[in-house]
Amino acid sequence: MSSAAPFRQDGSTIGDVCIVVPLYNEAPVIGGVIAQLRKHFAHVVCVDDGSHDGSGAIAARAGARVLRHPVNLGQGAALQTGISYARDISGIAYLVTFDADGQHRIEDVLGMLELARASDLAIVFGSRFLDNRTKAGWAKRIVLKTAVWVTNKTTGLRLSDAHNGLRVIRADAARKVNLVQDRMAHATEIVLQLSRTRLPWGEYPVEVLYTEYSRAKGQSLWNSINILVDLLIR
Repeated sequence: MSSAAPFRQDGSTIGDVCIVVPLYNEAPVIGGVIAQLRKHFAHVVCVDDGSHDGSGAIAARAGARVLRHPVNLGQGAALQTGISYARDISGIAYLVTFDADGQHRIEDVLGMLELARASDLAIVFGSRFLDNRTKAGWAKRIVLKTAVWVTNKTTGLRLSDAHNGLRVIRADAARKVNLVQDRMAHATEIVLQLSRTRLPWGEYPVEVLYTEYSRAKGQSLWNSINILVDLLIR
């Protein structure tokens, strides 16, 4: 697929962007997530991080290129596997990290890519705190704001939402990413490594959808607490 025309109105897919989706036991939703992504993007890479519910097979049937870890190594490891694979695809100009649980919006990805191209940004971080669309509970907001403070102190950046999994990363910046934090602390590690590139960056307001499904899995608060625990013990 040619990458010459990044945004198209004729129904064809975007060819110079690779979507990287870390995946662990998301069988109820992953098929729909991948199917929606494939309507817009030619390259969707899903890293099945040792799922035992058939998630990887569902993602493959929906059109993703599926890489598989035989055992669960953690989201950081899954992201690094996907990033390493995606940056070697010929013609890829941008990588996008995208969650598997249906909380991210494709409209936000398209807006972030447009900002990156128009403003020549190497990194665009999605932020749920630049507007009031995201309905996070007070406890989650406190945890996330604390994580932002820790990350900004560590990296020297001034982000409003450091632990949002939706990111656009230009290929030259992606080549500098080498995550070794396998678990939740990778969210700070990737910001630190991207900050060290000294490449231009920006933030973009996004809406994170806290669905009944994600809340039932306990992801809305416990993932944030796990980030803080990982940061404190590393």
